[in-house]
Amino acid sequence: MRIAVDIMGGDHAPAETVKGCLDAVAHLRELRGVRQIVMVGQEPAIRAELDKHGAALGDHLAIVHASETIDMAEAPAAAVRRKRDNSISRCMDLIKAGEAQAMVSAGNSGAVSAAALFRLGRIPGVERPAIACILPTRNARPMVLIDAGANMDCEADWLVQFAIMGSAYSRAVLHQPSPRVGLLSIGTEDGKGNEVTKQAFQLLNRCKAIHFRGNVEGHDLFKGETDVIVCDGFVGNVVLKTTESVAHAIGFWMKEEFFRHPVRMLGAILLKGALKAMKKRMDPEVYGGAVLLGVPGVCIVTHGASSHRAIYNAIRVGASAIVNDMSDTIAEQIGANPCDGSQPNGPAAA
Repeated sequence: MRIAVDIMGGDHAPAETVKGCLDAVAHLRELRGVRQIVMVGQEPAIRAELDKHGAALGDHLAIVHASETIDMAEAPAAAVRRKRDNSISRCMDLIKAGEAQAMVSAGNSGAVSAAALFRLGRIPGVERPAIACILPTRNARPMVLIDAGANMDCEADWLVQFAIMGSAYSRAVLHQPSPRVGLLSIGTEDGKGNEVTKQAFQLLNRCKAIHFRGNVEGHDLFKGETDVIVCDGFVGNVVLKTTESVAHAIGFWMKEEFFRHPVRMLGAILLKGALKAMKKRMDPEVYGGAVLLGVPGVCIVTHGASSHRAIYNAIRVGASAIVNDMSDTIAEQIGANPCDGSQPNGPAAA
């Protein structure tokens, strides 16, 4: 398989994105069938970065030139239409032509969603593609948050499809045999939430394609009792960025407190292993970015501030999604969607 990487996307492009590609090439055996990494972007800039590392193109590393880039601040859909030779759209073109099976971008996430829709379309039956990201929990069971930013205003039946796609992703990539789905709301009671979430609750409760456990509150997110958390993209993006901010704040506070007194500094040295392990569990770069579900092909969206480590892990996630037939699994689940309101969940959801 071939994976295309948007070299021009992200706050630290092209230096970190090129380095992430080189990391992937150095660890191809760990990437489950990846044959080549295709770097998409302005060729002179890419070659300049390769020269810095003394690296060369070859069977496992290639360049596809794209003359334009989309900045983070640009309006996504307008930029994709106006800049036809942008690096994100070129990645989508490679997927559409069968010359790549997945793409990775740390660039404008809205532009990734728009380019995917314009170039690839939707999986039959999918109303709106959604971004699914993985977050850590108290136990070793990671959680899928969907939608994390693709759809700001949603209809109730879209949330049902998010639940189906998120469950399919959890089964295929995270290997959860029966993912437990929760609807993010302001209370666990059935009647809590706004009008859309109340309607979605009723539809989800009748959906035979998922294991729905009801409403989930914000303070329950990281308990590890729910595998898929469903919400609209506005709420999901706020949750995601708040979580990242809290993780950074905790790290700052701990460092500040440890350096207040020599005894505390000694304690920090003794706790070095535990602190390092905790930092790793909270590090979003370990999870490799979010997946845009509902489009043909695999599209991975990483944080704008992604380092080469995050780019490598995003490539790893893309490879895993391809090997596990992510798009085909979602197409099958959506096509067999029984969410017609005919009957409630069966014993699997009890």
